[in-house]
Amino acid sequence: MKASDLMVKCLEEEGIEYIFGVPGEENADFMMSLEHSEQIRFILTRHEQGAAFMAEIYGRLTGNPAGCLGTLGPGATNLITGVADSNMDRAPMLVLTGQAASTRLHKESHQVMDVVHMFEPVTKWATTIWHPENIPEIMRKAVRLARTEKPGAVHIELPEDIAKLPCDKTPLPVQKYRRPVPADKIMDQAFARIKQAKNPIIIAGNGCIRRRASKQLRLLCEKTQIGVLSTFMAKGSVDMDAPYCLYTIGLGAKDIPACAIDAADLVITLGYDMVEYHPKLWNNDRAKDIVHIDFLPAEIDENYQPQIEVVGDLAHALWMLNERIDAEGYSFDTTRQQAVRRDMTDDLNHYADDITEGIIKPQKALCDVRAVMGPHDILLSDVGAHKMWIARHYQCHEPNTCLIPNGFCSMGFALPGAIAASLVHPDRNILAIAGDGGFLMNVQEMETAYRLNCNMTVMVWEDGGYGLIAWKQTNEFNKHTDLSFTNPNWLQLASAFNWHGHRVENSVDLKATLAKALAEKGPSLVVIPIDYRENMALTERLGEMSCPI
Repeated sequence: MKASDLMVKCLEEEGIEYIFGVPGEENADFMMSLEHSEQIRFILTRHEQGAAFMAEIYGRLTGNPAGCLGTLGPGATNLITGVADSNMDRAPMLVLTGQAASTRLHKESHQVMDVVHMFEPVTKWATTIWHPENIPEIMRKAVRLARTEKPGAVHIELPEDIAKLPCDKTPLPVQKYRRPVPADKIMDQAFARIKQAKNPIIIAGNGCIRRRASKQLRLLCEKTQIGVLSTFMAKGSVDMDAPYCLYTIGLGAKDIPACAIDAADLVITLGYDMVEYHPKLWNNDRAKDIVHIDFLPAEIDENYQPQIEVVGDLAHALWMLNERIDAEGYSFDTTRQQAVRRDMTDDLNHYADDITEGIIKPQKALCDVRAVMGPHDILLSDVGAHKMWIARHYQCHEPNTCLIPNGFCSMGFALPGAIAASLVHPDRNILAIAGDGGFLMNVQEMETAYRLNCNMTVMVWEDGGYGLIAWKQTNEFNKHTDLSFTNPNWLQLASAFNWHGHRVENSVDLKATLAKALAEKGPSLVVIPIDYRENMALTERLGEMSCPI
C-alpha cells in the first residue's frame, strides 16, 4: 500500500462522504487511490472556489467535514476564499492540496509556493505530510479538530513524492468524546443573575443552530418566554411563529428588534460570535449587563465585557439552566418584547400583497419565497444587497434552513452551496438567492449542477450593478461611484447550460413561477428585476424610527 492509499483509507474510517475539487498533476496518486473508494464520492467542480463552498455547505448542514481538493499553486490559491468563509462561519472542512516533490521545495521551482503558511490564518490547523507513517495520526487529528467546537477548516498538504512511498500503517479508530461542560457553581451564578432580571433578552448566535442547542433553547423559552433575537446565522434556532421570537438583528442601522436590547436590563448571549453583530452596535455605552454562554470564552472587546461567563457545551449549559428553572421557576412582564414582535411582524407583512409591475420589491419577493418554501426547505443567500433583505425579512421555522455567509461574507457562495445542499437533502426544496454580480462569480458551476442533475432553483435579483456597495456609499457620501455592469440574456444562459429558465417582471406572477421552478426536475433559474430604490427608503425609515417600547 502506498501513502495515498492509506490517506484514502483514513478518510473512509472517518466517515467522509464527499470530496469536491479540481485535480492536478501533483495529486494524481491521491486521485487514483480515491477512485477505488466505494464510500467516498468525488465531485468534479469547474473551479476550486466552488469546491470549497460546496464543502462548506455540506459541513454546515451535517456537522461533519467534507473535503475540498486542489493541486499546488493556483489550485490552492483558488480554494482559499471558500476555505476562509467556512472557517469564519464555523463549518467543518478538510482542505486537501497536492504539492511538488519534497526534493524541490527548498528552492525556486515551478508553481511552488508556501501553501501551508498561506492557509494558516484561515484554518484551525495546516500541515504537510512528510512521512507516510504519520498519516493516520494527522488524519485523525485533522478531522477531530475540524469537528471540535467551534468547528472550522483544517488543511493537509501531500507532496507528490511522499504520496508514492510504501507504507504498512493502518487508520486509527475514530473515538468521539463528550464535550467539556460548565461547572454547577458558575451555572448557579448565571441563573441567579437571570432571576434578578426584570426585562432580559437573548441574543442567539450561530452556536444555537446545533440540533441539541436549538432544542434546549426552545425549551428554555417555552418555560420563561424570554425573547430571542437571532443573528443572521442563528435563524431558525427558535420557530418564527413562537411569541418569544423577536426576529433578526445584524443590520448596521438600528432596526425595530434592537429596541428590545435597548429596553433590556440583562443580555444573555448564546453561541454568539462577534463577527455576526458587533457589540459596539448594541452596547456602545458599555452599560449592558451580559451573561455569556458559549463553547469558548468571550472575545476581548471594550464593548463586550460579560459579568458572568459560562464556558462549555452550549446545549448542556442550556439543559442545566432548564433544570434550575424547573426547580425554582422564573417569570417577568413580557409586554415590552411583545410590542417589538408586533411592530416587526407588521413591517414584514407590509408588502405581502404588492402588485407592482415591471419591477419587484425585495419585501414582496421574500414574502412569496417564504410562502412557497416548507419549514424544512433550505434557502441560501449570496452576498450583496439581497443578503440584507433576506436577513431582515426571511424568517425560519427550523435551524439550518437559511444559510447566510456572515463572517467572511464572500460573494459567489450561493450557487455552489445550493449544489451541496441538494446532495445532502435531495428530498427538500433548495433555493439560492443571488445578485447578478455574485451569481456570475461562480456561474461555471451551472454545468456542475446540470451534470449532477441537482434539483435546485437559483433566483437572481437583477439590478445591473453592485447594489450593496452603492447602498453603503450613498449612506456615507450621498452618492456612489460607477458600479454598473451589463448582464447576459438570462434565458439564453439557462438554455446554454441546460437549465430551466424563467423571467418574472410582475409581482403577481412571482409566487406561481417560484412554485413551478421548485417542482421542475433538474436545476432552474428564475430572474427578477429588483427594486433597489427600497434600499435607501429603508435606510431613511430606520433613521426616523421610534422604538415601540
